[in-house]
Amino acid sequence: MHTSTYQRVVQASALYDLVVTAALATPWSLPFAHDLMSHLNVQLGGAPLPEFAPFHMFIAGLLGSIVVVWSLLRLRAPSLLLGRHDGAARFLFSGWMAWTLAQTGAPLLWLLLVPEFLWGMAQWWPVEPGGAVQAGPGRLQTSSPLRSTSRTR
Repeated sequence: MHTSTYQRVVQASALYDLVVTAALATPWSLPFAHDLMSHLNVQLGGAPLPEFAPFHMFIAGLLGSIVVVWSLLRLRAPSLLLGRHDGAARFLFSGWMAWTLAQTGAPLLWLLLVPEFLWGMAQWWPVEPGGAVQAGPGRLQTSSPLRSTSRTR
């Protein structure tokens, strides 16, 4: 994959994150998002999601807030460095989603797990060596250890 294509993948994954998680970032939109996810889980054949207590709202809000800021950073300054870190985070998130799916059987999780894992794979796809990828004007320039392909002799 060319570096310019990779940067577009990083931006597209960031846009996906904003669409999927922005409603988790505020205490006013989170109850709506929770109700929507619960309804969708029921429509897919699962049980209603458990109600959130204030502490659950706090943790979900922290997650949503962090993802929104992280997404804006990747939209504004896509790079190999940020993409690789995001890919690693997606594999961790996928692990938690798979664990929760095994515990609950909630069909809604398939709608989150599959794209999450695929975005992780896309951001760990080999990028052609050469040409530094920057995260902005002169910042976060990548170095050789983050390149995913190398020439063999």
